[in-house]
Amino acid sequence: IITKERPLSIKNDIGIDEHDTEGRVICAEYEDFYLVTVYTPNSGSELKRLPYRQTWDKAFLEYIQTLEQTKPVLVCGDLNVAHKDIDLARPKPNYNKSAGYMQEEIDGMDAYTNAGFVDSFRHIHPEQGERYSWWSYRAGARQRNIGWRIDYFLVSDSFKDRIKNADIFDQVMGSDHCPVMIEV
Repeated sequence: IITKERPLSIKNDIGIDEHDTEGRVICAEYEDFYLVTVYTPNSGSELKRLPYRQTWDKAFLEYIQTLEQTKPVLVCGDLNVAHKDIDLARPKPNYNKSAGYMQEEIDGMDAYTNAGFVDSFRHIHPEQGERYSWWSYRAGARQRNIGWRIDYFLVSDSFKDRIKNADIFDQVMGSDHCPVMIEV
């Protein structure tokens, strides 16, 4: 987290030993919201971690819901799931075959949105397709824009009206991911 304003507090992890061994969460508390950065576990190329991923999604949702009891929550990070068909270049060949687009992972994202966490990019750009935040290093995927939108800002429903803009900086190079942002 790079910030101009010093947070009131910083906390690492979610308080569950099983999930706190990989350094996946940082929570910065501000006066009127929490900012949580997350790197969600990937199910893996052979889907070996899919059961763990499902356990993680439930635990992380409970964690951010607990925070939300005090003040709104903004979650930023690699959630390792393309939520809807519009969020990846080739949905049909990947559905239920590729990590990041398994129904169990989609169900995990549905649980966040059903719990009142708003996908800020879709809130601002409900129908905008071909905007991705991750591309495989294989076969020139980035040059051909064969990507996935797996990096998000989710915000508490009570916070969504404060979002002025949400964007994906897909022209920024240097990684297989690109930055995503919201302006509040």
